[in-house]
Amino acid sequence: MSPPSLPALSKPVKLPLSTAELDAINAYLRELQPEEILRWAVEYLPGLHQTTAFGLTGLVAIDMLAGITKESSSPSPPLIFIDTLYHFNETYDLVEAVKARYGVPVHVYRPEGCETVADFETKYGEKLWERDEGLYDFLVKVEPARRAYAELGVQSVITGRRASQGGSRAALPPLEVDSTGLVKLNPLAQWTFPMVEWHLSENNVPRNALLAQGYRSVGDWHSTAKVADGEDERAGRWKGKEKTECGLHTDYFEMKAKAKQAALSIPA
Repeated sequence: MSPPSLPALSKPVKLPLSTAELDAINAYLRELQPEEILRWAVEYLPGLHQTTAFGLTGLVAIDMLAGITKESSSPSPPLIFIDTLYHFNETYDLVEAVKARYGVPVHVYRPEGCETVADFETKYGEKLWERDEGLYDFLVKVEPARRAYAELGVQSVITGRRASQGGSRAALPPLEVDSTGLVKLNPLAQWTFPMVEWHLSENNVPRNALLAQGYRSVGDWHSTAKVADGEDERAGRWKGKEKTECGLHTDYFEMKAKAKQAALSIPA
């Protein structure tokens, strides 16, 4: 059986995509390798950016895009880094290493009205993640991301999610549209952790120094732990909890409503 052909689309595609168009695009993209998916995205997706916390899969995409855009002499999609203010120092070091290596623009967004941990804790108190994790996620990740999308004209984003990470990602398609209409491309959806490691090593891609200390998936310092041999790569995120996502890939309107209600109980 021959692979499905690419449906007739404008360049860039016109949004919103119909269900039929989305299904046809996914049928086409599932037959491609990540580099080919990214090459298609650069050509077809409007307002394309990459939202990244500089995790391993995101780094692979950054490296692949550098090669793709060099071939075509077109700029790489700009990067959006959501600085929660609670990242490890090693993560901030990695951001600078990526800037130096690839020269791609990095737009940094923080919780609204906050430049430091002290600013955030003055407004919301200490250890908000322990008192109301959903509100914390909304304030430090979801709201800054949505502000970035609005200010930068983002219509499509590249993510670092993979099906092999399990949880809600197990049935991840190459392309999806969230409840706000944002198009999300998951170019490495079908890659496994060893495949990601192989690409990083073969291409000498910068990575988080914490990976050499037993970490595999790195987020905020207060919700990231080392992973034991045999454990899932994301077992160190929110260890001991049923939680698997930070909020960026959860229904926005539901999170916004809950955050608005929860914030009423926080002193001004």
